[in-house]
Amino acid sequence: MNGTAIENFVCVIFNVSFMNCTWHVGRNVSGDTQYFLYWKTSRKEDFTGCQNYIKDNYGRHTGCRFQNVTIENKRAYFLVNGSRNGQNIQSYKKMIILYKIEKLTPPLNVTVNCTEASHGCEIQWQPPRTSHVKRRACFKYEIVIENKADPEKNIRSTSRTESSITGNSYIFESFSTEKRYSVKIRATDNGCLVSTSWGEWSTPVEFGTSQLTSTSSYVLPLISVLAAGLVLFLCTARTYLKKASATIPRPRDPFHELCPMDFKTECKNQSIMYETEDTIAIIEEVT
Repeated sequence: MNGTAIENFVCVIFNVSFMNCTWHVGRNVSGDTQYFLYWKTSRKEDFTGCQNYIKDNYGRHTGCRFQNVTIENKRAYFLVNGSRNGQNIQSYKKMIILYKIEKLTPPLNVTVNCTEASHGCEIQWQPPRTSHVKRRACFKYEIVIENKADPEKNIRSTSRTESSITGNSYIFESFSTEKRYSVKIRATDNGCLVSTSWGEWSTPVEFGTSQLTSTSSYVLPLISVLAAGLVLFLCTARTYLKKASATIPRPRDPFHELCPMDFKTECKNQSIMYETEDTIAIIEEVT
């Protein structure tokens, strides 16, 4: 029956290996109509049914979620059919080249390095993640640099867009030390098996005065760190020497050494005996 097949069938691959397919129900279907999706990546394979359906308020299937999808240079074949009161309705078939429906992830590791000498900033990044493209030259980029508004300095918010940038770096030469900026980047195809649609924007990275680098900005913190390290070393060495000197035992004096507690009586008797012998010796000499 005409008007019972699904409409507006769309699939999108995102986050490298996830895929969502969605559709609208037919124009001439009742609330008890149900749809079922099947797919395969080769004509020789058997169709596999959807395992995770998306449903509308009536419980009808209006989409499917997939995981662990590999792109490479594969085609995918989709079939959506359904039933109503036990009767079949119009089926829908479509073939899709998978790399063309991928939504590229944002470029990775976006960094900005500004130098005082040149009043310029080098913006660097890494290519987006994909499951089938390894060459950096397969991507080109669009960069948007926004001049952040500052009412106190009467600075209005403006933006600058640079498209079709190849490579993984860009020199921003209109940098002003009195302004704050933000940059975001997205990627698209540059002549490879990559989707021609623009990918996701990277998270904006702010830069400006606080990121300004110069020789003095490196030397001053370095001096502070070295001074603090020297003070810490001297304090540690002094404490160590005190502890070392306190633990060194003094040499024993064999002539004034105290007697141990266990032999106190014996030592006392020996001392008296020695004193008696000395006294007798002196008397004999006098006599």
